[in-house]
Amino acid sequence: MDHIIGIESLRAEHAPSVVSIGNYDGVHCGHQSVIRTLVTKAEELQAAATVVTFDPLAREYFSPGSIARLSTRDERAALLFAQGVARVVCIPFDKVFASMSAEAFIDEVLVAGLGARYVCVGDDFRFGRQRVGDFALLHAQGQIHGFEVTAHETFELAGARVSSGRIRDALAAGNFSLAEQLLGRPYTVEGVVSQGQQLGRTLDFPTANLVLPDMLMPVNGVFAVIAQLGQSAFPGVANVGRRPTVNGKENRLEVHLFDFNQDIYGAQMKVRFIQKLREEKSFASVDALRTQIQQDALSARRIFDVPATE
Repeated sequence: MDHIIGIESLRAEHAPSVVSIGNYDGVHCGHQSVIRTLVTKAEELQAAATVVTFDPLAREYFSPGSIARLSTRDERAALLFAQGVARVVCIPFDKVFASMSAEAFIDEVLVAGLGARYVCVGDDFRFGRQRVGDFALLHAQGQIHGFEVTAHETFELAGARVSSGRIRDALAAGNFSLAEQLLGRPYTVEGVVSQGQQLGRTLDFPTANLVLPDMLMPVNGVFAVIAQLGQSAFPGVANVGRRPTVNGKENRLEVHLFDFNQDIYGAQMKVRFIQKLREEKSFASVDALRTQIQQDALSARRIFDVPATE
């Protein structure tokens, strides 16, 4: 498994390849279907199954903060490797790359960089400066350079096309069961438990704090959650957001685990979202915040059938 960052990092040993190109945010069921075909083709042609993707996403670059991300760069690579991809090439989407022509992308990345023998993209795939490159151009260039080009079929589930956008909408609406169907796994957020302001302790609700990636998250608000620490899972209540009542500056995930009293600073925690309880909002006082947190915790306990302790 090889995670390559930047076109300049491509080497002769990265050829030959069979390639799929796209954002692959979340690596959902539709992506997984494409990857199965890619891996089969790689075995047939004795070439490395390779995904070319971008960070930030093009839409993030041209309009920062306009799109929520389902996965970080490293999470996306790990998910792709888990599906059988041998190599992930992540191209930084910056001013230089945005100005690259479609023909230069084909020459430098697909031909010289990866020695592509097979390329699979969506039939609406656009690339190159001002998005002038399309499937027809890629197909014509494939005939010149000796690589096959195919368009992957639309993957449908629950009556509609599976897409990262549809998953973002489901998560924003708190429809975690639909998001799980489309992703092929529960939606989770993972991180290292860090020391926060310890305000939760003064409110009688100590929290495990995870600093979130510097990207727009698809969830925001208060949720009933299950947190996994190692092989153990614990129910709790969590807030995702900037904590406006206490003038929070950075986006955080704060998790209060029910009836839990262990030192877990530095531990890796994976949080699964079960049900949305409410939106994040600012309260007039810390006492009002404490009262609301008590109500949130009781609501989450009812969902998990965990009795409140005295």
